[in-house]
Amino acid sequence: MKLSKISEAIEVKYKGADIDIKGLHTLDEADPSHISFFNDEKYIGQLVTTKAGAVLIALKYVNLLPKTTIPLITDEAYLKLALASKFFTHQISTSHEAPNMGSNCTIDTKVSFGRGVFLGDNVTIMAGTYVGDNVCIASNTLIYPNVTIYHDSIIGSECIIHAGTVIGSDGYGFAHTKQGHHIKIYQNGNVVIEDNVEVGANCVVDRAVFGSTYIRQGSKLDNLVQIAHNCDIGEHSLLAGQVGMAGSTTTGRNIVMGGQSGTAGHLHLEDFTTIAGKGGVTKSLKGGKTYAGFPAIDHKVWLRLQAKLAFLVKKK
Repeated sequence: MKLSKISEAIEVKYKGADIDIKGLHTLDEADPSHISFFNDEKYIGQLVTTKAGAVLIALKYVNLLPKTTIPLITDEAYLKLALASKFFTHQISTSHEAPNMGSNCTIDTKVSFGRGVFLGDNVTIMAGTYVGDNVCIASNTLIYPNVTIYHDSIIGSECIIHAGTVIGSDGYGFAHTKQGHHIKIYQNGNVVIEDNVEVGANCVVDRAVFGSTYIRQGSKLDNLVQIAHNCDIGEHSLLAGQVGMAGSTTTGRNIVMGGQSGTAGHLHLEDFTTIAGKGGVTKSLKGGKTYAGFPAIDHKVWLRLQAKLAFLVKKK
């Protein structure tokens, strides 16, 4: 779309060229065909180096933008982003066509395919599964019954996806008006599941707002795990039942999370971090250690704390 059409629709005025816009992206990953946004000072360093064609931004920060970037001046950058996201969302269709597939695939007759689906060799998909537009499933992957794989998702080779799981559903993203209304931010990214990943039953892996949500190679997810938009789960990680990862959480390799543990958003767990069951992670954590409790602290410290609390209760 032309920038002029977008700015008119979201009611933001600007001065500059009427450039072609193909989508939305973050400040550090946008190119001249993208609109980006700025609404948090912790990303202020990215303003100077952004390659975005235009940025939704408050007037007081405009001088930090490169001269090649067009400012879209607004005091509601996040809300205007939400309004613009609708223009670039995937066009939902009920059209079907046979997938382009390799040799020796086993596909139940009750599997539904969208358009532009690619399957590698020896893929097995069981009854009741839906595979959306432009999905790619690599060789030797097994999809159990009643799995839903939304458009543009990518699933690697030697993967197992268990029954009832949803891959690529919308992340939980809303902007809020001054009147308290909640405006949907259309999730225009995708999900990438790398090779040798196993995802348990009734899990959900949300698509990214823009870019990708990643489950890296060799990782194993138990049943009822929730991976929010733009998470990046490092290779060979183990997530037990009912783990929840909030949006934009990233991890190193070989993390372990016990049952019902979870993270707040926009934090990082370093390599070989272990979170005990029911642990609540509220800040980024150093690797090679075990943490427990809420908020999650060093496991040995948590054990001592519990012992002291038990002693105080008995003393009374």
